[in-house]
Amino acid sequence: MTWELFVFLFLAASALASALLVIRAREIVHSVIALATCFIAIACMFVMLSAEFVAIIQILVYVGAVVVVILFGIMLTRRGIMESEKR
Repeated sequence: MTWELFVFLFLAASALASALLVIRAREIVHSVIALATCFIAIACMFVMLSAEFVAIIQILVYVGAVVVVILFGIMLTRRGIMESEKR
């Protein structure tokens, strides 16, 4: 087994495990972190396929934008829920 196959299998397993964690996690923040991990593993697979531009776009758009927007949405909605519970 070559190192490329080993790295690919590791990335595929980590992408699958983190995708399952996105579905199974009870906390939404844990799901977002697992989603970012899945996107990074997929970007690493693109690098292995010599598609560096697609990998950079994957990281910039999905990890950089989508995950950050979801985290900001979580932070803003939780603040409103926490303040209404205190009253």
